[in-house]
Amino acid sequence: MIGDARLAGGDDRARSLEIFVAVVDHGSFSAAGRLLELTPSAVSRAVDRIEARLGVRLLLRSTRALSLTAEGQAYLQSARRILADLDDAEQQIADQGAPRGRLRVSAALSHGRLCVVPLLGDFVRLYPHIIVDIALTDALVDVAAGQADVAIRFGPLPDSALTARKLGETRRVIVASPDYLARHGTPQSPEDLLAHNCLNFDFRRAEPVWPFRRDGEEFALPMRGNLEANNGETLGQLAAIGIGIARVGAFSVAPELADGRLVPILEDFNPGDIELVHAVFVGGANTPARVRAFVDFLAERLR
Repeated sequence: MIGDARLAGGDDRARSLEIFVAVVDHGSFSAAGRLLELTPSAVSRAVDRIEARLGVRLLLRSTRALSLTAEGQAYLQSARRILADLDDAEQQIADQGAPRGRLRVSAALSHGRLCVVPLLGDFVRLYPHIIVDIALTDALVDVAAGQADVAIRFGPLPDSALTARKLGETRRVIVASPDYLARHGTPQSPEDLLAHNCLNFDFRRAEPVWPFRRDGEEFALPMRGNLEANNGETLGQLAAIGIGIARVGAFSVAPELADGRLVPILEDFNPGDIELVHAVFVGGANTPARVRAFVDFLAERLR
C-alpha cells in the first residue's frame, strides 16, 4: 500500500507515534491500518520497532483485544503531546507562508461602514484563506480578553499591554446643508451657533461643548439642539436634510461634502483637533500572520 512505501525508507519517529496512537484509539492493527493506508503487518512492525527501541512492552496483545501496559499509557500521553506540538508548529509555519483562519475585526459603526468595509473586497482577494468576521459597533470590545483579534480605535488610547499601529488620522468639521443656511443664515462666529439647532452626540457627559480657536486662543461653547445620535454618519445625514448643524469627523460626511449636500462652516475657528486612528491587537512573536496581514493592509490603504 501507499503508506507501506513511506515506512520502507527508515524509522520515521513522528510516523511511528502517529501509528501507535491510531492503534490505541481504534483498538486494532487492522483498523489503524485502514485509517493510515497501511497493511496490518506494517502497523504491527512499526509498534514492534518502538518497543524494541525502548526495551519495554507497550501493548498487551490477545486474540480479542489490545491493552496498554503502564509504560504504554505513559508513552501514549507523551505521543499525543508531541503530535499536538508538531501540528501547532506546522500551522505557525503555514500561517507565515499563506495567512489563513478566522479574523475577528471590530470597527466603529460609521468608520467601519464608510472606510473599512469598502476595502474588504481587495483584502479577501489578496488573502483568500482568511475568513473576515467584522462587527460594526461603537461599543468598546475587549481585545485582551479575546473578544476580537483587531479593533480600530479613535483618539487617545489607554495604557495597556496591547500593541497599537497607527492607521491614519481624521479631523473634525462643522457642517450644514445649503438649504438650512439659506433658511437660518450662515454663522459668522462661534457665538452665532448659540441661536442655531446644533446636533450632538448622545454620549454620556455633563455638558456637550464644541471647541474653537480664535487669535491663537482655544475656547469651548455649549451647544443645544433637538436631535442627538450615537454616530457621526447619522448626524451628518440629519444635517444634510436640513435639520441643523453638526460637528463630526470629516470621514463620516465625505460623500455629502463631495456632492455639495453639506458645506463646512466656521473653518477659520476650527481648532484643528486631529483624532488618530489605530489598529489595536495582541502583539508579540506569536501574533498570527492573518492579524499582521490585515493591519499592514489597513495601514497602507488608510494612511
